[in-house]
Amino acid sequence: MGKFIPALELKSKEEISHFQSGELRKLLSYLKTRSPFYQRLFENHGINLEEMKGMEDLLRIPPTTKDDLQNFQWDFLCVPKSEIKEYTSTSGTLGKPVTIGLTAKDVERLAYNEYISFACAGGTATDLYQLMLTLDRQFMAGIAYYEGIRKLGAGIVRVGPGLPAMQWETIERLKPTVLVGVPTFLVKLIEYAKQQGASLSSSSVRAAVCIGENIRTPDFELNAVGKKIVSEWNIQLFSTYASTEMQTAFTECEHGMGGHHHPELLIVEILNENNEPVPNGQPGEVTITTLGVEGMPLLRYKTGDIAVAHTTSCKCGRNTLRLSPLLGRKQQMIKLKGTSIYPAGVFEILQQQPSVIDFVVEAYTGVLETDELRIHIHTQESQADAEKRIRNAFQSRIRIIPEIVFVSLAELENLQMGKGERKVRRFVDARQ
Repeated sequence: MGKFIPALELKSKEEISHFQSGELRKLLSYLKTRSPFYQRLFENHGINLEEMKGMEDLLRIPPTTKDDLQNFQWDFLCVPKSEIKEYTSTSGTLGKPVTIGLTAKDVERLAYNEYISFACAGGTATDLYQLMLTLDRQFMAGIAYYEGIRKLGAGIVRVGPGLPAMQWETIERLKPTVLVGVPTFLVKLIEYAKQQGASLSSSSVRAAVCIGENIRTPDFELNAVGKKIVSEWNIQLFSTYASTEMQTAFTECEHGMGGHHHPELLIVEILNENNEPVPNGQPGEVTITTLGVEGMPLLRYKTGDIAVAHTTSCKCGRNTLRLSPLLGRKQQMIKLKGTSIYPAGVFEILQQQPSVIDFVVEAYTGVLETDELRIHIHTQESQADAEKRIRNAFQSRIRIIPEIVFVSLAELENLQMGKGERKVRRFVDARQ
């Protein structure tokens, strides 16, 4: 089961496009019949669905935005609420959380998505997965991983987030083969193991599925965090990208050249600010259309995430689109003295500094109503030496020096874990 690849993903690009055109026509008919939001959209924009013949006709339909989801939440629901069997929610990073309702069939689809995603990352029924993330607080990823691993036929250890001591004790006691967790937490786990004199090389772990943070640069090389992990621990890293709204994941195969698209579950477009497709190899906003979703399907939904699509075939045999590591979120772009930068670029600079133990990046509005950047840092060297090193790094890389504030670990943890947060925040957007 471990090397399972859906047949569609091995077909030619023309066959994949033909399949998706048929699924799109089914979706449009479903939305016209069942979705109050899309019924209004089609009517208001004079869209004749009979004229929609294929993928190229998608451009006639205005995209759906996160504001639409937030403002017209239940108008997206296509089934009676009595048919919703699972309620999940976004984290609300860029505004109030959005609730997504799943039918029993949608939960099965979610499990299938993660089954083929874990299989893409080399998972087999003989593996034991240690889940180092929350399964509560309406977190879709937690339940998706759990159900997907069960469908894979593998074993599961639900440890939850945090506490390196508990994670390492579980590794030594139950011998998991794959970890699922945040990359920067893996760094903390490595440091804890070294402090305890534990042997990383003799552990049972062979791989880690990394969630929530990049482990690669846009050209698919390991970034500073990825390099630090593999330099200390001989395990294979797999990156994954997903969102609650798309109910689908992009996961790397063993070649590490981008997250593979599952075309039976999702139509993907990469759009510019005018809602037009960008040229091949250019960054744009990931825009998705869900396939096979019953409860709250989405049509041309703009995720706010900026990435690059790669369309060449992969060495693994798949002919599907591959998505680059996220460059950032559209709303999180920071304009510093004429230089545009996303938080991920700031993270990479800080993660390359050996003395920086942890950090939070804060964007705020200055007195002249311009974007400003403040870095909250905990370091293991003197503040004077660390500040000089960090200032030089920013000056050489982006020619801009942010404000640097040194804080204790306790202060940093308060910044990272706001009230009710289920994820560690390393970027705080306090701009007006």
